[in-house]
Amino acid sequence: MEMTDVTRAIAAATSIAASLDLPTDDAIVLHNSNKLALRLTPCDVLARVAPVGQEVAQFEVELAQRLAGAGCPVCPLEPRADPRVYTRDGFAVTLWIYYEPVTPHISPVDYAKALEQLHAGMRGVEVPGPSFTDRITEAEGVVADPDRSPELADADRVFLSGRLASLRRAIDDRGAVEQLLHGEPHPGNVLSTKNGPLFIDLETCCRGPVEFDLAHVPEAVCEHYPSVDQGLLDVCRQLVIAMVAAWRWELGDQFPNGRRFGEE
Repeated sequence: MEMTDVTRAIAAATSIAASLDLPTDDAIVLHNSNKLALRLTPCDVLARVAPVGQEVAQFEVELAQRLAGAGCPVCPLEPRADPRVYTRDGFAVTLWIYYEPVTPHISPVDYAKALEQLHAGMRGVEVPGPSFTDRITEAEGVVADPDRSPELADADRVFLSGRLASLRRAIDDRGAVEQLLHGEPHPGNVLSTKNGPLFIDLETCCRGPVEFDLAHVPEAVCEHYPSVDQGLLDVCRQLVIAMVAAWRWELGDQFPNGRRFGEE
């Protein structure tokens, strides 16, 4: 978010917390991209803030409740507030338990076990979700439209377009079993807590092969995840890189150091 939006987003989150009798004297920005993650103190609540209409917060809240109820390793909603999406001044705000980070960081074994447990729980949750191929379509749209990616060189545009199309076909041809996935279980979406690894940011959930999720995690984690189709994982890793490259060239992209990642 731009700094002017950050200021308004913080005001919206602190105002909502105050209305719920959650004392808030300060808001610490933990992460700022398309969504803002705030630590509200002294109530110690994690607030996630996004512009209304640019989020699927209600889906995330409902799914988090169901997964937590099934014993999945997900960050729970803040129990001192009603489990819903709060809106104020054009922002959608959700409130979660804040966990103080613990060290050492999550081991590959624990990371893999937590992801396997999350996937098992997700197989038991019947919720409609988009296909992971919708993300490919979104990335292809960015690459195909010079108005959406005006600084992308023509040769790079042709290259990315071809890679996205061929990787989609390669995954389709494998006919892998699909299920509900986290969508982006990379280390930035895993909390290291005294209760073990906990996944956050369920807005990215989609349906696809588990290898699509594994393509977002370190290789050392995949070595401890059972029954991985290595060939499919390799293709999914290439796909994730291609999609990230496409999104980083989109006009108005606010990912920190986004253009550098796009070039790489």
